[in-house]
Amino acid sequence: MTERHQDAALSPSEQAIMRELLDADCQETMARVAMLGRDRDEIVESSALSAPDDEHDPEGTSTAFERAHVQALLDQAMVHLDDLDLAFERLRDGTYGICVKCGQRIAIERLMALPATKTCVVCASRRR
Repeated sequence: MTERHQDAALSPSEQAIMRELLDADCQETMARVAMLGRDRDEIVESSALSAPDDEHDPEGTSTAFERAHVQALLDQAMVHLDDLDLAFERLRDGTYGICVKCGQRIAIERLMALPATKTCVVCASRRR
């Protein structure tokens, strides 16, 4: 990361807003993790009680597919929680809102839409 620009720091009011948004996102993500964990456990439990031939599920989807789908969503939610933890850490150390690629300030509108983001729009668009 390049040296942080003095004018790039968030104002105290912006920090408070972002702390609230990060906290809300964290609470929602933890609830999603809990729900997906229960869903995964129910799928595993129900597959243990049924015949091992899930290839001919009358619903048209296999239990293995459902389990893999729920696990992928759970994995994504866990990664997002890790990203939120890093965002809280950056907020504490004063680097939150600074692009990790170019060192420029990330627009407050982008931060409000994606509180865990680490990159500005320009750097994020270069990845694709």
